[in-house]
Amino acid sequence: MAVAAEPEPPFPVTGTVEPGWEPVRDAFQANLDAGMEVGAAVALYHRGRPVVDLHAGAFDRARTRPYDEDVLQLVFSTTKGITAIALALCVQRGLLDYDDLVVDHWPEFGQAGKGEVTVAQLISHQAGLVSVDGPLALADALDWDGMVARLARQAPYWPPGTGHGYHALTFGWLAGELVRRVDPEGRTLGGFVADEVVAPLGAELWIGLPGELESRVSPLIGGEQPADAAVRALLEQFMGPDTLAGKALFLNGAFSNADAPFNQRAVHAAELPAANAITNARSLARIYASTIGEVDGIRLLEPATVARASSTATRPDEPDQVLVYPSTFGMGFMTSGTFTPMLGSGSFGHAGAGGSLAFAQPASEIAFAYVMNRMDNTLNGDVRALTLVNAVAHVLRG
Repeated sequence: MAVAAEPEPPFPVTGTVEPGWEPVRDAFQANLDAGMEVGAAVALYHRGRPVVDLHAGAFDRARTRPYDEDVLQLVFSTTKGITAIALALCVQRGLLDYDDLVVDHWPEFGQAGKGEVTVAQLISHQAGLVSVDGPLALADALDWDGMVARLARQAPYWPPGTGHGYHALTFGWLAGELVRRVDPEGRTLGGFVADEVVAPLGAELWIGLPGELESRVSPLIGGEQPADAAVRALLEQFMGPDTLAGKALFLNGAFSNADAPFNQRAVHAAELPAANAITNARSLARIYASTIGEVDGIRLLEPATVARASSTATRPDEPDQVLVYPSTFGMGFMTSGTFTPMLGSGSFGHAGAGGSLAFAQPASEIAFAYVMNRMDNTLNGDVRALTLVNAVAHVLRG
């Protein structure tokens, strides 16, 4: 579903593009010219080097200032890819294995018949823990220990391993608690990422944003509601509060409005490792580049780790019990499929609600990231991100 057009942003495209990569800038400009953006950024690494770093448009709906290189953006589920990188580091260091039982590291998790769930099933959305029973307020969702305890007690919504469904928000507590349990220092997921992923690369990304950085965060702008009553009724049928999708995406009402809670300081300050990383395109591309090669002498993941973590663990033709579409997941990453094609075979990363996307493809030595403040309503491929990825593919084809 394309975003309705708005007047052309008052701020031009700025940044850098290496020779040969101009089609990416052209595609970025075309999105702006079509009125599909308020503010956005795109970044690209090739063979460990930055080749595109662009930003344009406005910081907010009122267009009070430019969306420039200083802007930070909340990226929703693009966060999950960073959490998956943290888990892969733990596996690489021998702190856990994807084939381990979750209860080997988190004994309380075994309640309600979950004793045989593996780490691989948990982080590839096969554990059936897409929500927790009973109503939730936003304050409940911001209570880490409380959410972890509820998930440990929760009975699965389907027998683990018999299907998969997108753990839109619960993924963060499930994966984050595993990291906390196996980390010798007992760090939270946000602390682990800050120390082991972000700091070595000199990147800017926070899962739990310090207060002094709040003024740099561009507010999210909610997508247009469909004008067609039949379309709205269809959305209610598949995503209403009583549906599995509604329970997963909005956590039984805790996040009942897609953008409003995520513009709150309390949500920015919390750790929601499925949904609230605050960063920029430059940092996301740099981090992904370091998973498939060296970036200024730093490589986070070994090739064998990447191969295991990015292998599809779900059946490609199996409908997602939450998203309905057939989706494909590896060890916390989205993998290339009809739902998330990225650059094709071998691509791994994650998209976020509203349109953000970050991924890498080892074969092409590409790491890509796109972030924006204006949210689209589509679940299966934002047209703006697809336009940019198609431009990358065009350059690669020569």
